[in-house]
Amino acid sequence: MRFDRQMTILFAALAAALVSGAGNAADKEFKQAAAAITESGFRTLVQDISADELEGRGPGTPGEQRTIEYLEDQFLEMGLQPAAGGSFRQDVSLVEITAIDPQLSFARGAGGMTLAFGDDMVIGTRRVRPESSIKDSEVVFVGYGIVAPEFDWNDYAGIDMHGKTALILVNDPGFVTGDAALFRGKALTYHGRWTYKFEEAARQGAAAAIIVHDTAPAAYDWQVVRNGWSRPQFYLDRPDGNAGRTALEGWITHDRARQLMEMAGLDLDVMQAAAVKRGFHPVPLGVTARGSVRNVIRRAKSPNVAGVMPGKDRPDEYVIYVAHWDHLGRSLAFSGDPIFNGAVDNATGVAGILAIAKAFREMLLAPSRSVMFLAVTAEESGLIGSEHYAEHPLVPLEKTAAVINIDALNPLGRAKDVEVIGFGASELEDLLSAAAKSQGRTLMQDRRSEAGYFYRSDHFNFAKAGVPALYIKSGTTLRDGPPGAGLALYDAYYAERYHKPGDQYDASWDVSGTIEDLKLLYLVGAKVAKQKTWPQWYEGNEFRAARDASAASRVPGK
Repeated sequence: MRFDRQMTILFAALAAALVSGAGNAADKEFKQAAAAITESGFRTLVQDISADELEGRGPGTPGEQRTIEYLEDQFLEMGLQPAAGGSFRQDVSLVEITAIDPQLSFARGAGGMTLAFGDDMVIGTRRVRPESSIKDSEVVFVGYGIVAPEFDWNDYAGIDMHGKTALILVNDPGFVTGDAALFRGKALTYHGRWTYKFEEAARQGAAAAIIVHDTAPAAYDWQVVRNGWSRPQFYLDRPDGNAGRTALEGWITHDRARQLMEMAGLDLDVMQAAAVKRGFHPVPLGVTARGSVRNVIRRAKSPNVAGVMPGKDRPDEYVIYVAHWDHLGRSLAFSGDPIFNGAVDNATGVAGILAIAKAFREMLLAPSRSVMFLAVTAEESGLIGSEHYAEHPLVPLEKTAAVINIDALNPLGRAKDVEVIGFGASELEDLLSAAAKSQGRTLMQDRRSEAGYFYRSDHFNFAKAGVPALYIKSGTTLRDGPPGAGLALYDAYYAERYHKPGDQYDASWDVSGTIEDLKLLYLVGAKVAKQKTWPQWYEGNEFRAARDASAASRVPGK
């Protein structure tokens, strides 16, 4: 870091005590401050953050350092105070594992098949060791790989998985049946997330866990899986070196899974149909798996970047805006353009929290509660930066009134609707609804609740700890455009550019709707920062118990 930046950051830390104000901000002032969120300013930020010079913002790369310095400069310009002990940086200890020569094959008697890495399968290990392998491991089809007593469901019933390989379907049974009484129908639960499936297989003692990819229930195509797993993987650097995880974990294509079932004398369609029925029991396939991976291990620290605008009345209470700054970096193995610029995902989100910080700076009076702007690392590696923050919060989670997440705002144009991911979760939606009404817009349930986007972004780690969280996507019912135009643009992004080098800034984008989205999120956060009450999860929400427990630890009257 340059000397002048160090001195400026230290000065900013000392200046925190000088922030003051009197009285409460009026709604009119909120709207005036929101006017500071401009199209030209937002475009400049997105273009800067997704520039080739930042090399795809890969953690642990030269592009990371350039990204962090850019964010620090922006935080200083916005008048934010360092949130991490006189620094904007909260170091996250990571271990980077680069898989070398991954191998996976299946055998039955004299027959067998060997899968090609990338085309047929992707595998790796979270175990921090030079190599990890399985040999002659019995393959067991465990349906959706779910153990959920609250749903009266156990896909591992009656089997000891030690030494065995779990073959697992993606998503959960309700997606297939659409029955609202089965899990949550089409809406994915956390049990349907691939991260959960690997965790549960490890808890069951499995030697390896292999998920069967299927585009519809996964909500992305095989190329997304291939791109994500063909690069170095980052994990939190834990003291046990992830010894409790399976030796291997990964994915195989649906076609290869079908061939594997045929090798076992079974039909994949029949097995999938059986797996959606309560009472399903795991099925040993009479097939053995052999696999191995050699690892190049590198330890690194990659920072979350956190700045605070102190509150004037209750500075020890917080509203947090969060966006992940990282993307996929460079891939020398990828033909053509090697840089994954991540313009929509998530330069738009980082630009968004900076634009909102500017709006708060324009308020005549400081908010009553403090407002933190948090840019987290390693989201693309499994929400690692936010996981670290939730385990080591810079401010007490019980005194964090709300977290507002901005992750990938598609430039679709002005919309009549606002898509709420995880719709029906918390009272933050009441504030959002009022703000949307002022724009002539209405809230809608997430269109693809079966994709489980609520569990796939950084607010989720806060939600698990009980903090009410809000996460929206750009609306798709456009004010100016034929029916279906917004949805077509949205789907084209995910099909053609999501997690691909094509996710680049385009001057022809229509960001008018994105600016309205950011103004909405500013207004919601400003309202929470003004009020004395604590937003709550709605009754029956899965995270309400955690919030109730944390709320009990607040000092009365504080």
